Amino acid sequence: MVERQLRRRDVTDERVLDAMERVPRELFVPDRVRGRAYDDAALPIGAGQTISQPYMVARICEALELHGDEKVLDVGTGSGYQAAVLAELGGEVHTIERLEELAELARASLAAAGYGDRVRVHLGDGTLGLPEQAPFRAIAVAAAAPELPTTLYEQLAERGRLVVPVGGRHGQQLQVVVRSPEGPAVVRSVPCRFVPLVGEEGFSA
Repeated sequence: MVERQLRRRDVTDERVLDAMERVPRELFVPDRVRGRAYDDAALPIGAGQTISQPYMVARICEALELHGDEKVLDVGTGSGYQAAVLAELGGEVHTIERLEELAELARASLAAAGYGDRVRVHLGDGTLGLPEQAPFRAIAVAAAAPELPTTLYEQLAERGRLVVPVGGRHGQQLQVVVRSPEGPAVVRSVPCRFVPLVGEEGFSA
């Protein structure tokens, strides 16, 4: 996966590549698709949700530019896989999931993979973030928002980075937003396709 899907494309951050190599992706997918765990594709995890394509996880993590001591928020826990990769890259990782079923499965998967004490799983509306834990140096959103989620942006530390897919339900741009005194600065974006971010500042269910 790392060699063929990431390194041969445009993922160049060695810390991200090493992290993706260390996290056992097969522990974050249902048994019925475990044989496809390292495919270059998003896979169903139940409740109408997916585990993101490895390449998109790597792109999100690379865009956050983590150095190892940052406080990170992962929005849309899903399987817990992206939170595990972030735990390899950052310092303190919080992840939030709106569906209790998935939050419980993610807790179990994170524990089985050795990340139970490195990632805190919260149940709630991811579009509203975790104000009691803010500010965050980095926020990763693994679902598509119709526009930049203002509340999440406001929970960034100065010069913090928010990576979020923005657009319609069937296609988005992966935006990298930096918090600056002048307001949100979009650094770059690439085409992508994620499941909708459901919540007060996202899509309706």
